[in-house]
Amino acid sequence: MPLVNAKEMLTKAKAGHYAVGQFNINNLEWTKAILLTAQEMNSPVILGVSEGAGKYMCGYNTVVGMVEGMLETLNITVPVALHLDHGSYEGAKACIEAGFSSIMFDGSHYPIDENIAKTKELVAICEEKGLSIEAEVGSIGGEEDGVVGAGECADPDECKMIADLGVTMLAAGIGNIHGKYPENWAGLSFETLAAVQEKTGTMPLVLHGGTGIPAEMIKKAISLGVSKINVNTECQLAFQEATRKYIEEGKDLQGKGFDPRKLLAPGTEAIKATVREKIELFGSANKA
Repeated sequence: MPLVNAKEMLTKAKAGHYAVGQFNINNLEWTKAILLTAQEMNSPVILGVSEGAGKYMCGYNTVVGMVEGMLETLNITVPVALHLDHGSYEGAKACIEAGFSSIMFDGSHYPIDENIAKTKELVAICEEKGLSIEAEVGSIGGEEDGVVGAGECADPDECKMIADLGVTMLAAGIGNIHGKYPENWAGLSFETLAAVQEKTGTMPLVLHGGTGIPAEMIKKAISLGVSKINVNTECQLAFQEATRKYIEEGKDLQGKGFDPRKLLAPGTEAIKATVREKIELFGSANKA
């Protein structure tokens, strides 16, 4: 199945009170693990690519070629969107050119007027090409490719202004952060989320920083209109833990255990287990 934009899968998720997972990819193993698990779970899925990961994987053309090749070779039949995560204005245009099916323009650090102007231009391009587009209001806390946010809560009126431009989905800061959550984290602001949902109506809302948010909070966020949840750090931690265990047990020194295909296999399986767990939590299994 060719790449699709995320509009239909997220519209269905919003109406059905579940969420589609965006799992960020970092290399071939990541991509293969996520696609195979989504297929196994019969779940739609969004592959997220940050600008840093895109650069690491030799550019957006390489990423598109790898993903499209896997969809065909692995016979993936569930809906898959390839999405730029936290894209700059220039990055968004580059991904559109390369063949991504969905982009995120993160204009949250601009004054609202400039965020609106740039988002408006990208919405027009995406509409013409049949792509989905995500915008952000209120920066997400933590660090993402060197951009650090403090976990702000978005202004619901500004959210409506951006939503009215015709974006497909909206990421609103509700106290969530990227990476690991500190012990003194105050939790999600459901009051902000409810206010944003009231202003934006049927628009699918996006929760960034899905790693480490308690399951009950995730479920409540979905009930308040969140239809897309981003996961990255949790897969990285699972991969790291399994790879460390393999090496500490000396398995890389046994036979051909040094072969990267064997060395990376436990980490890849750990990614699959994490993705499976998240798909079940988000409620998107058998929704393809």
